[in-house]
Amino acid sequence: MSKADELKAAGDVLGVDRIEFLGYRDSGVVDTPDNKDPRSFHLARVDEAAGRLAVFLREERPDVVVTYGEDGQYGHPDHMKAHYVTVAALDALEKEGWSPAKLYYTAIPRSMMEEFARQFPDQAERQAKKNMSVAGTPDELITTRIDVHDYVDQKRKAFEAHVSQNDPGSWFASMQGQLLELALGTEYYALARGTPGSGLPEPDLFAGIP
Repeated sequence: MSKADELKAAGDVLGVDRIEFLGYRDSGVVDTPDNKDPRSFHLARVDEAAGRLAVFLREERPDVVVTYGEDGQYGHPDHMKAHYVTVAALDALEKEGWSPAKLYYTAIPRSMMEEFARQFPDQAERQAKKNMSVAGTPDELITTRIDVHDYVDQKRKAFEAHVSQNDPGSWFASMQGQLLELALGTEYYALARGTPGSGLPEPDLFAGIP
């Protein structure tokens, strides 16, 4: 099964009704053959990729757009590129007279990552050696906290659909019970553009949107 098929399978688990591809290859991690492939996403021109993304944004006109922050959450080249491409596409569309009500960056509170490092020092060291350590978003920048405990099992199954991305020896693969609920039961975001729809932290990405 290709990575594209894995993504579609995960989308089916989550109930996603539209998945589009921009025509680039997965960039892999730094210093791998995939990362050096000229067709990889992280080597694409930002304006070119933003133009491709803007096509779908014009069609959907979403109230809310969600992407990664500048650090790509853990420094993954594609995640970082997704940030810059999304922002560039929104900048271009704003010049055309349209903007979503809100733009969010996915976030993991820094305090949570610090606690993870204390409880799982071996795993934290392992991730650091793979250049995949997560510093986390400063807690004061977290604007939105959503309770998704009812969807933990669904999220886990969607993750498992990404077979090529699963490391059977990772801390996540062995997580059970309350620890799994703690890791996946709450989602955090940082509002980058737009106005909060309630007191902080917001309980919903669509708070305040009619």
